[in-house]
Amino acid sequence: MNYSGFTLWFTGLSGAGKTTISKGVALELKARSCLVEVLDGDVVRTHLSQELGFSKQDRDINVRRIGFVASILSRNQIIAIVAAISPYRDVRKEVRYMSQNFVEVYVKASLQTCEQRDVKGLYALARAGKIENFTGIDSPYEEPLNPEIICDTQYLNIRESINKVIQALEEYKYIPKMRQVIEKG
Repeated sequence: MNYSGFTLWFTGLSGAGKTTISKGVALELKARSCLVEVLDGDVVRTHLSQELGFSKQDRDINVRRIGFVASILSRNQIIAIVAAISPYRDVRKEVRYMSQNFVEVYVKASLQTCEQRDVKGLYALARAGKIENFTGIDSPYEEPLNPEIICDTQYLNIRESINKVIQALEEYKYIPKMRQVIEKG
């Protein structure tokens, strides 16, 4: 079987586990000799979208930029892994159609759970009024309606979530099963 590039798009609230799971999936894929590039929303914003704010229009522009880069990578046989809140369904739908192969992963966790985790201290700042337009607090997050994969991180730990994504990618035949990798190696 010939494996090609695809876009693996992780969406969810801040603190749901998108970055952690996406990095773990990337390591698993690299161990299978897959070409992988991770586009983390925070990193992309720092280097590609630093002039953008957090209005709906600016968020949409940022997500479209990430989607464009991901589509170029996937078109060139690279697995583009995106970890970005990408709060609006309509723009996620747009980026889905930019890529030849697109897999949406909803990293699901309640707002309460994400606030309890608050690894970056952003929820506390948003609740204190020091951050405006914060997704989940004073800006909406539209849950995906039909994601290919759901990782409910309130119930699944990181390893279980990574395994769930890898298993689904094997079932969709986007990546070889580990046994196939060993036999070829």
